[in-house]
Amino acid sequence: MQNILVIGANGKTGRIISKILRDSSGFKPFAMIRKEIQKPYFENLGIETRIGDLEEDFSDAFKGMDKVIFAAGSGGETSDKKTTEVDQKGAIRAIELAEAHKLQKFVMLSSMGTDAPSRVDGLEHYLRAKKAADDFLRESKLVYTIVQPGGLTEKQGNERVEIAKHLNKQGQIPREDVAKALVYALELERTKNTSFEMISGDKDLKGQMKNYR
Repeated sequence: MQNILVIGANGKTGRIISKILRDSSGFKPFAMIRKEIQKPYFENLGIETRIGDLEEDFSDAFKGMDKVIFAAGSGGETSDKKTTEVDQKGAIRAIELAEAHKLQKFVMLSSMGTDAPSRVDGLEHYLRAKKAADDFLRESKLVYTIVQPGGLTEKQGNERVEIAKHLNKQGQIPREDVAKALVYALELERTKNTSFEMISGDKDLKGQMKNYR
């Protein structure tokens, strides 16, 4: 059983990730939360928590962990300063802590559009922050996978996707399918030290990730 730290566990995608890990046979989730008031939600699901704020010292959350999924985000309505602190500086600090604790793998939830932030009106700063964190992870000593989904929806997932390093088109995808991809990335050797964009499509998610180069 591997201990998985879920950073951003209280977000919409993070909650789905935590539940998938809880129901898995090989992983045990530890939900990183910012406030004690968030703890009962996870305790009621039988999921252990770790207190940690990306804008402060959250090093204790990494103790005893084997791998990490970074699914945190400042949200679309926050200031540029908040975005920088969470999506860029917080992510980079998490990568540094994962290296210091010799974690086996770092799985990053990023976004489509990070290769050309200036092309997406209104999201330029957010995408630049994500790109800085992604690039820092790529240059680290960690084994990693970076998942870059299109627009996230609340629809039920069906694990039917389209995956490529660069899709060269826009699209959407259910959070549930993205969460499953992040969990699959913990165990699949084929996604080692790679990044890929993903949107809904007609191909099997796990099959696509197994064959991804």
